[in-house]
Amino acid sequence: MEDRQAVSEPSARSGVRANLPSWDATDAHILDRAAALISTRGTARLTIAELAREAKVSRPTIYRRWSSVDEVVRAALLRRTALLLSGFETAVSTRAELVAEAVRFADAFRQDAVFGSLLASEPEAFTQYSLERIGTSQRVMLRWLADAIVHAQLGGTVRPGDADDMSIMMLLIVQSAVLSHNAVSALIGEAEWHTELTRAMDGYLRP
Repeated sequence: MEDRQAVSEPSARSGVRANLPSWDATDAHILDRAAALISTRGTARLTIAELAREAKVSRPTIYRRWSSVDEVVRAALLRRTALLLSGFETAVSTRAELVAEAVRFADAFRQDAVFGSLLASEPEAFTQYSLERIGTSQRVMLRWLADAIVHAQLGGTVRPGDADDMSIMMLLIVQSAVLSHNAVSALIGEAEWHTELTRAMDGYLRP
């Protein structure tokens, strides 16, 4: 179980990349094969035996690293999130830049082969693995958000407030928008969705 802890750290402009977890070559290979299986078969049908065949490793090799399918899924989705976050701008200093990057994250998440598949066919699994608890990937995003908020506050483009608290609310806004997108896509166009999400975050941060 992960203990609740502060989400921002006094690491001067460390950005997303410095906080991302890393994997050795074998772990990365297995998790990438797991992600590919999840994108085509979902989480419920994933088995260690099938993953071992796809990754061309033995089942004991997998079990030495992860004790269950659930742990494999969580690790694979963490790696997938880390790969998305690695492309993010690390020197965000204004409200406009922060909001633009947050919207870009929402788009990247929805368009990703793995997360997009979960959102379309297994939204309950997306909720279980991405939203039910604050894990490593969420903490990385929260650190980035808090850091960007602090620097935008220094520049006067973001209102005063506790950056950790504000980063949590920003993450909730993005996650809620991503999770509900498919449900409301018949009611709101893509361009309008972007516009309203941008306004929601900009209005929340505006002085």
